[in-house]
Amino acid sequence: MTRRRATLIGGIAILLWSSLALFSVGAAPVPPFQLNALCFAVGAGVGLGWMWAGGRRVRLPRLAPRVWALGVVGLFGYHALYFTALRNAPPAAAGLIAYLWPLLIVIFSGFLPGERLRWPHLAGATVSLIGVAVLLGGGDTLGAGNALGYAAAFACALFWSGYSVLSRRVGDVPTDCVMLFCAATALLSVPFHLAFEETAWPVGAAGWLSVLALGLGPVGLAFYVWDVGVKRGDIQLLGVLSYAAPLLSTLLLILTGVAAAEESLALAALLVVCGAALAAWGSARR
Repeated sequence: MTRRRATLIGGIAILLWSSLALFSVGAAPVPPFQLNALCFAVGAGVGLGWMWAGGRRVRLPRLAPRVWALGVVGLFGYHALYFTALRNAPPAAAGLIAYLWPLLIVIFSGFLPGERLRWPHLAGATVSLIGVAVLLGGGDTLGAGNALGYAAAFACALFWSGYSVLSRRVGDVPTDCVMLFCAATALLSVPFHLAFEETAWPVGAAGWLSVLALGLGPVGLAFYVWDVGVKRGDIQLLGVLSYAAPLLSTLLLILTGVAAAEESLALAALLVVCGAALAAWGSARR
């Protein structure tokens, strides 16, 4: 598989993650950890389809403890911290801090063997980050009373960027093994749900379809294609292109009537596109 093709496959995850907010709204009032358990169970099933589509039998290798730790901490840890951040800080500000992970991917990837961090990558990531700030700012200000939420959001960015970059270090582990990480995340979410939440099921067919869509897409197939992208593709370009996820997510919410259009959207779109183009130019110079 060529580097360019792997990058394109990884980019599918960004498109799928743009629907995360929309389907999460549709899955209300299911609490976070219960939703985690349901969606990642479906995501594990997606792994079976992934192997079947590739003509492979379900025969997964034994994984080293460090690989298990990376996969489970990356998937389960990220979502646990993300939900904690949204509960303990203004959502817009917490979301902005959490979305530092694409910028951190670009920076951390420069330390990988065979990679080189160029100034267009840093400049593009910075411009795109400003675009996300315009999009998610929403007038919220940082406050000391929200310290737990902001700390969780920053840890969330560290977890996912660390997972994405370190996945390159275990590039010999087949993408099929993501199914195991999804299954482990689903199982771990159950005791957390029972300990901290009250059970609530989706409302009607629309609610159940939203849960299914989450498990099939942004909390399912997205992890498999992302694994291909970060292991074999241009991880720096993928990091910058990831800033399109909150932008596309907002556009989807507006088109479906869940959110209202804002004047800052056009400026945010321009900044995100310019940042991605700058990073793409930096990669093309290779």
